[in-house]
Amino acid sequence: MFDYSLFISAFAILFVIIDPPGCAPIFATLTKGTSRKHQKTMAFKSVGVAAVILLGFAFFGEWVFSKLGISLDALRVAGGIMLFIIGLNMVFEKRTEHREDRAEEALHEATDPEDISVFPMGIPMIAGPGTMASLLLLMSRADGITEQLTVIAALIAVLSVALVTFLIAGPLMKVLGKSFTDILTRVLGVLLATLAAQFVLDGIINAFTAAL
Repeated sequence: MFDYSLFISAFAILFVIIDPPGCAPIFATLTKGTSRKHQKTMAFKSVGVAAVILLGFAFFGEWVFSKLGISLDALRVAGGIMLFIIGLNMVFEKRTEHREDRAEEALHEATDPEDISVFPMGIPMIAGPGTMASLLLLMSRADGITEQLTVIAALIAVLSVALVTFLIAGPLMKVLGKSFTDILTRVLGVLLATLAAQFVLDGIINAFTAAL
C-alpha cells in the first residue's frame, strides 16, 4: 500500500535539497539570450541527466558504501552534518552565491558554453552531494521495495517540479522577484537544518543502541 506520509516526507527533503526555485534564476541566467527551443532542450536534458545519476545512486549507492565498510549510521551523521551546513548557507544566503560562482566557472571551462545541461545544471546543481546523501539516507530508511519505490516516486515528483520550473524560469523570475526568492530560500533553509539535525540524532542513537 502506498505510504503517503513517507512520500510527503521524502518529497519535502528532496525538494528543499534540489531547490527548484533556487535553481530557476541560475538556469534563466545561463540560457538568457538563447532560443526558446534551446531553453526547452536544456531543461529536459538537465533533468534527464540528473535523474539517471540519482536513480543509479539510489539503487547502488548503499552497495558501494557497504563495500567501503561505511555503516548507515555513519552515513546518517555525515549526511546530516552536510545537509545542516547547506541549510545554514541557505539561511544566510551563501548557497545561491556558491551556485552562481560554480555556474560562472562552468561557462568559462565548458567547450560549448551554451550546453549547460550536464554541467553545471545536471551536476552539481540538481544531482549534487547534498541530493545524493539525502537520497541514500531516505533509501536506507525505507523498509522493503514498496517504501523504496515511494522514495523514488517522490524523487521523480521533485524532478518534475524542477523541469516545470526550468521551462517557465524566465517569466517566473519576473513574477516572483528577488525578494520572494530570498524569503523562500531562507524558510527552506531553516526546514532543511531541522531535518538534518534529526538525521544526526537518528544516526547517533542507532549507533549507541547497536553498541549496547
